[in-house]
Amino acid sequence: MAQEQTHSGQQHPIRLYMVVWGLLFVLSAFSYMVDYLGIQSYPRWSLIILFMLLKAGLIIAIFMHLAWERLVLIYVILLPPVLVLIFTALMASESSYTVLSRLTFLGAGS
Repeated sequence: MAQEQTHSGQQHPIRLYMVVWGLLFVLSAFSYMVDYLGIQSYPRWSLIILFMLLKAGLIIAIFMHLAWERLVLIYVILLPPVLVLIFTALMASESSYTVLSRLTFLGAGS
Protein backbone atom coordinates (compact mmCIF):
# COMPACT_ATOMS: atom_id res chain seq x y z
CA MET A 1 0.00 0.00 0.00
CA ALA A 2 1.38 3.37 -0.95
CA GLN A 3 1.20 5.97 1.73
CA GLU A 4 -0.13 9.37 0.84
CA GLN A 5 1.81 12.46 1.77
CA THR A 6 -0.30 15.08 3.42
CA HIS A 7 0.32 18.72 2.74
CA SER A 8 0.21 20.72 5.94
CA GLY A 9 -0.02 24.15 4.25
CA GLN A 10 -3.14 26.14 3.49
CA GLN A 11 -5.09 25.60 0.30
CA HIS A 12 -6.38 28.78 -1.28
CA PRO A 13 -9.18 28.71 -3.85
CA ILE A 14 -8.20 29.29 -7.47
CA ARG A 15 -10.88 31.98 -7.63
CA LEU A 16 -8.77 34.20 -5.34
CA TYR A 17 -5.81 34.00 -7.69
CA MET A 18 -7.99 34.69 -10.73
CA VAL A 19 -9.55 37.76 -9.07
CA VAL A 20 -6.10 39.10 -8.18
CA TRP A 21 -4.89 38.42 -11.72
CA GLY A 22 -7.88 40.38 -13.01
CA LEU A 23 -7.15 43.27 -10.63
CA LEU A 24 -3.54 43.32 -11.81
CA PHE A 25 -4.77 43.47 -15.40
CA VAL A 26 -7.12 46.37 -14.58
CA LEU A 27 -4.40 48.28 -12.71
CA SER A 28 -2.04 47.79 -15.65
CA ALA A 29 -4.73 49.09 -18.00
CA PHE A 30 -5.15 52.18 -15.79
CA SER A 31 -1.40 52.68 -15.85
CA TYR A 32 -1.40 52.58 -19.66
CA MET A 33 -4.41 54.92 -19.75
CA VAL A 34 -2.31 57.56 -17.99
CA ASP A 35 -0.04 57.60 -21.05
CA TYR A 36 -2.89 57.28 -23.52
CA LEU A 37 -4.76 60.25 -22.04
CA GLY A 38 -1.61 62.36 -22.10
CA ILE A 39 -1.52 63.22 -18.41
CA GLN A 40 1.73 65.09 -17.74
CA SER A 41 3.98 66.25 -14.90
CA TYR A 42 3.31 65.39 -11.26
CA PRO A 43 -0.14 63.83 -11.73
CA ARG A 44 1.34 61.46 -14.31
CA TRP A 45 4.13 60.22 -12.07
CA SER A 46 1.89 60.13 -9.00
CA LEU A 47 -0.65 57.92 -10.79
CA ILE A 48 2.01 55.64 -12.28
CA ILE A 49 3.67 55.18 -8.88
CA LEU A 50 0.28 54.63 -7.20
CA PHE A 51 -0.67 51.90 -9.67
CA MET A 52 2.80 50.35 -9.39
CA LEU A 53 2.59 50.21 -5.58
CA LEU A 54 -0.92 48.75 -5.69
CA LYS A 55 0.21 46.02 -8.09
CA ALA A 56 3.30 45.27 -6.00
CA GLY A 57 1.16 45.09 -2.86
CA LEU A 58 -1.23 42.61 -4.46
CA ILE A 59 1.62 40.45 -5.73
CA ILE A 60 3.36 40.44 -2.35
CA ALA A 61 0.17 39.81 -0.38
CA ILE A 62 -1.40 37.09 -2.49
CA PHE A 63 1.17 35.41 -4.74
CA MET A 64 3.94 35.52 -2.14
CA HIS A 65 1.41 34.50 0.56
CA LEU A 66 2.39 37.38 2.83
CA ALA A 67 -1.25 38.05 3.71
CA TRP A 68 -1.33 34.80 5.67
CA GLU A 69 2.00 35.17 7.47
CA ARG A 70 2.61 36.28 11.02
CA LEU A 71 2.73 40.01 11.67
CA VAL A 72 6.38 39.83 12.75
CA LEU A 73 7.41 38.35 9.39
CA ILE A 74 5.47 41.05 7.57
CA TYR A 75 7.30 43.73 9.58
CA VAL A 76 10.68 42.12 8.87
CA ILE A 77 10.01 42.17 5.13
CA LEU A 78 8.17 45.48 4.69
CA LEU A 79 9.59 47.75 7.40
CA PRO A 80 13.18 48.18 6.05
CA PRO A 81 12.10 49.44 2.58
CA VAL A 82 9.59 51.80 4.18
CA LEU A 83 12.29 53.19 6.47
CA VAL A 84 14.65 53.62 3.51
CA LEU A 85 11.96 55.62 1.70
CA ILE A 86 11.36 57.78 4.77
CA PHE A 87 15.08 58.48 5.23
CA THR A 88 15.44 59.25 1.51
CA ALA A 89 12.56 61.74 1.73
CA LEU A 90 14.19 63.35 4.77
CA MET A 91 17.52 63.67 2.93
CA ALA A 92 15.82 65.12 -0.14
CA SER A 93 13.95 67.67 1.96
CA GLU A 94 17.18 68.68 3.72
CA SER A 95 19.15 69.01 0.49
CA SER A 96 17.79 72.51 -0.20
CA TYR A 97 19.02 73.67 3.20
CA THR A 98 22.46 72.17 2.54
CA VAL A 99 22.78 73.89 -0.84
CA LEU A 100 21.62 77.20 0.63
CA SER A 101 24.14 76.91 3.48
CA ARG A 102 27.00 76.14 1.09
CA LEU A 103 26.11 79.05 -1.18
CA THR A 104 25.78 81.41 1.78
CA PHE A 105 28.97 80.53 3.60
CA LEU A 106 31.25 79.25 0.84
CA GLY A 107 30.13 81.40 -2.10
CA ALA A 108 28.99 80.47 -5.55
CA GLY A 109 32.35 78.96 -6.53
CA SER A 110 34.52 79.77 -9.48
